Amino acid sequence: MDTEAAREQALAAAREQALDAAEELFYARGIQTVGMDDIRGASGVSLKRLYQLFPAKELLVEAYLKRRDVRWRQRLAEHVDGYEEPEQRILAVFEWLGRWFAEPDFRGCAWINSYGELGATSPRVVTQVRAHKGAFKAYLEGLSSAAGLPDAVTDQLFLLAEGAMVTAGITRGTEPAEQARGAARVLIEAQRP
Repeated sequence: MDTEAAREQALAAAREQALDAAEELFYARGIQTVGMDDIRGASGVSLKRLYQLFPAKELLVEAYLKRRDVRWRQRLAEHVDGYEEPEQRILAVFEWLGRWFAEPDFRGCAWINSYGELGATSPRVVTQVRAHKGAFKAYLEGLSSAAGLPDAVTDQLFLLAEGAMVTAGITRGTEPAEQARGAARVLIEAQRP
């Protein structure tokens, strides 16, 4: 392996280590309470390398949200793909939310939390939050369309899911997903002739 390839590989590994540490710390403690020195300590990446990879903390937050978005949406899709019937696929979204809410390290929605902390001061965070929420809504639109539901129902399903996320983040319980799933079922059934 030539030195340039080895250097690139080392940078990529350090980037992943830093992102792993950032995700764990930002999600558990909040973004503003975690400094770059905390990330250094948890990741084992030197402060010099950390700032080489992410010249500003906001860039690290942006990368954390982007990477988490990909994994979050992939996990959701994998669960929903276990169902064939279009209406059951919609309800599976809420079932998955309940499973997510039950995870021992669940601390609410990372994007809502980030927006609450930095939405007023960080355009990069706002962009990531809007992109994530837009992609989630588009996913719900696809499921709703496949079930033959009107566009207005997608908006309502999205609000049910988002409300469940906020409530579960506060209560640390799975009940909001179950309640939102019940409301989604009522919405779907109301569309039947």
